[in-house]
Amino acid sequence: MMGQCGITSSKTVLVFLNLIFWAAAGILCYVGAYVFITYDDYDHFFEDVYTLIPAVVIIAVGALLFIIGLIGCCATIRESRCGLATFVIILMLVFVTEVVVVVLGYIYRAKVEDEVNHSIQKVYDEYNGTNTDASSRAIDYVQRQLHCCGIANYSDWKNTRWFKESRNNSVPLSCCKPNVNNCTGSLSRPGDLYPEGCEALVVKKLKEIMMYVIWAALTFAAIQMLGMLCACVVLCRRSRDPAYELLITGGTYA
Repeated sequence: MMGQCGITSSKTVLVFLNLIFWAAAGILCYVGAYVFITYDDYDHFFEDVYTLIPAVVIIAVGALLFIIGLIGCCATIRESRCGLATFVIILMLVFVTEVVVVVLGYIYRAKVEDEVNHSIQKVYDEYNGTNTDASSRAIDYVQRQLHCCGIANYSDWKNTRWFKESRNNSVPLSCCKPNVNNCTGSLSRPGDLYPEGCEALVVKKLKEIMMYVIWAALTFAAIQMLGMLCACVVLCRRSRDPAYELLITGGTYA
């Protein structure tokens, strides 16, 4: 009786975990899409397209988890040994993939600072203040969103081609604090401008985004380990004792 209770509990947990896998599929796809959308706003500040590999993988894992949840539910309810074995194997493969995502996430997270440091000066040099220019839109967006101005601070604008050509001793209006009225970006009124530079804040933002991917992968990897354990319990008990209570009918397997 204790063995039957244990296997029924394992099957119940397994069905519940498969429902969690469906929810996890949606969450992982959302996290991956969020990384893509956010990185698109900052893509001028890094040149390594491989930085998005963890996001691509986690979206693929999310799509696969939906299929895994379907296979797991059907295999558990129908008591399919082949289905449960397939379920465990796929879960192991996805688990390994998520470990790879975590490793890649840490690798590219460490590379973010070098990437931004290498490219940010070039982006600011290409600024021309027009909406049609992608670099200009990127800088104005970042400065408004992160409440920053310049690379290290607003004085960095003095070294840009746009500042020298404009000759009005001012920085872009995106450097202006939102609570300041009639801000013209003039360096003669530094109190109107964001005091902090954008380089450190862009690095911090991109690292935070990568941590979302890492934590999502770690969390669902732990859930998958529990799923594999429950599936293995069901498989092992069925191999040793084929006469146990069915989860769906409450009868005895013959």
